[in-house]
Amino acid sequence: MENSRNHDSVYEIKTLVLLGLGFGLVGLDRWIVAPLFPHMMRELNLNFQQLGSLIGILSVAWGIWAMAMGPVSDRIGRKKILVVTMVAFSLLSSLSGLATGFASLMLIRAVMGVAEGAFTPASVAATGEASLPSRRGFNQGLQLSMFSLLGLGFAPILATQLLRVVPSWHWVFMISSVPGLIVAVLIARTLRDRPRSEMPEPKAGTARPRWTALFGSRNVWVATLAILCAMAGIFVVSAMVPTYLVEVLHLDTQKMGFVVSAIGFGGFVGSFGVAGVSDFIGRRNAALIAFVGAAVLLYLFAQTGAEPQLLFILLFGVSVFALGLLGLLSGPIATEAAPAGLIASSVGFVSGAGEIFGGGLAPAIAGFVAQHFGLPSTLNFALGGLIAGGVVSLFLVETSPRRRVAPASVPTINVPRDIA
Repeated sequence: MENSRNHDSVYEIKTLVLLGLGFGLVGLDRWIVAPLFPHMMRELNLNFQQLGSLIGILSVAWGIWAMAMGPVSDRIGRKKILVVTMVAFSLLSSLSGLATGFASLMLIRAVMGVAEGAFTPASVAATGEASLPSRRGFNQGLQLSMFSLLGLGFAPILATQLLRVVPSWHWVFMISSVPGLIVAVLIARTLRDRPRSEMPEPKAGTARPRWTALFGSRNVWVATLAILCAMAGIFVVSAMVPTYLVEVLHLDTQKMGFVVSAIGFGGFVGSFGVAGVSDFIGRRNAALIAFVGAAVLLYLFAQTGAEPQLLFILLFGVSVFALGLLGLLSGPIATEAAPAGLIASSVGFVSGAGEIFGGGLAPAIAGFVAQHFGLPSTLNFALGGLIAGGVVSLFLVETSPRRRVAPASVPTINVPRDIA
């Protein structure tokens, strides 16, 4: 049974709002480069493969530091890490507007990945700790959904509309960094680390669990492979579709921004929707349904011509399922797979490994595919990742608290039938 009587619901809401906004701004600073790239590539003489590399280098740095800082967050707490990293990636985003070429952009985005990677496990763990267990999936999903809403939903609209009123794309990066600094101040004033008395302690005579204890959890391994596949699908789509719409389907900049915003709005719905539904139907069932749905809709998207409304609808559906998977796998599944005292370590390992291979290498490979085989081939590459993820998700062990406690809560459900 949950101890809801002593639970601080007001603090739960405050934590969810602030860390949701924080993670949304992570997404905004990360993905605003994609809709700006058609303008950047002309001024800086960039190509498609370099676009994949710019997306990929941030993901690799993100992944490495998410894995490294998860255990640190478990030891020293969440607050310091969250405030420092949020200030850092906000300032680094503004520096992207001062870049003069590919090399400087790569360096700036690599360091941005360090800050954003460190922010991720601490923020997801803090949200989970502030939540009642029965609301954990929904709350963590809602927090992670803001990445999609701001980073992939409003970023294309914001970027393309700001280009109409500011002198150049350089200014868009400058403006985008301001909200993060404000939210960092609010987090510093509001968030509190869990008192040591509330943190799980090892049993008498046993040592505090090592980070390597994660490797004994089956779901940690399965979730890592699954999120790799999910990221290989949606991150390739997010990186390549804006340029695909302009160069292949010949949509203008404003129509492209409208269509690409579907990734963010769909991801917003999916991130809390898929994770929230998994509280009731189970983590494994939700993951399998989401992989199948994303694959089917991406296939239909690849067969559609220059029809902005239909493209928006299909891309919205792809994102509901695919970005919903990221929230599910790196949120409640990673949290529930963690040994006691290693929640941030588990979140960091699952999301970090997925970022390195699915979010980092996959877009770089897709850039190579686009440069040598054409942009449409990148959609087939993403589709393959989603299909593989559906197979991997079959091996998840169910951990949803409601699904696990249901049999014990109604132990006599079959008695009337037996008597009859």
